[in-house]
Amino acid sequence: MDALLVFLLLLVPLLLWTSSTFVFYFKKCFYVAYMMILAAIAIPLSILKSGGRDIENMRVIRALVRHVKYFLGLRFDVSGLEHLQTEGPYVIISNHQSSLDVLGLMEVLPDRCTMVAKKELVYAGTVGIVCWLGGIVFINRKKTRDAKSVMADAAKTMLDDQIRLWVFPEGTRNQRGDLLPFKKGAFHLAVQAQAPIIPIVFSSYSNFYLRKEKQFNSGTITLKILPKIETKGMTSDDVADLSDKSYDLMRSVFLDISGSAPVTQSNGPSLHH
Repeated sequence: MDALLVFLLLLVPLLLWTSSTFVFYFKKCFYVAYMMILAAIAIPLSILKSGGRDIENMRVIRALVRHVKYFLGLRFDVSGLEHLQTEGPYVIISNHQSSLDVLGLMEVLPDRCTMVAKKELVYAGTVGIVCWLGGIVFINRKKTRDAKSVMADAAKTMLDDQIRLWVFPEGTRNQRGDLLPFKKGAFHLAVQAQAPIIPIVFSSYSNFYLRKEKQFNSGTITLKILPKIETKGMTSDDVADLSDKSYDLMRSVFLDISGSAPVTQSNGPSLHH
């Protein structure tokens, strides 16, 4: 048994040094397991702090998660933090590449801000429980009517409780080196609440994280927070134009900070929701 332990202690560092595939799976497994452990710690702390489900628990989650980036060899180069100093409710929209986005989100998450996430997340063990405690708004992406109803309720909650919501308008993770067309939920939400939109753009992870190629190296993520886009006076008739404007702006910034060459692409009317 002792010999086996010594063998494993020698083998793991060797594989971390020589095998990029092993590094990829090691980091992925560590990330998931460690986030589960942190969530288990956050659950009792959140209950002690707020007594149950409360957006103020996002402070606890943010404090516990911020150091995780160092274990994965990641750094964030953040600009535009002053744009998050806007008073009152607003909707943050950002591009979505992988579960690593959570680390960037926690890097800049303003007070009284929570997220809109897929309903399946609530079943993700301790992470799902702490997400619920943090007031995360869960939507069923497969049922458009339910999603719209949840967004309408979220708009009312934003105004009543003076909160901010972070939404990924692409609707799913995307590692294609560009932005997917935006779904309209975030923009309906902002218009219904007459709240401004603050776009946040993450640079491409392709210089350090390639899922298909099984590569997960150290790297720096540029995170750019853009000036707010006002929605006061807008109606549902303005949602499509608002979505297109936001998409064009964020795609331009994404390509710029990622060092990518532009390719002709639009937010496509056939993909409006």
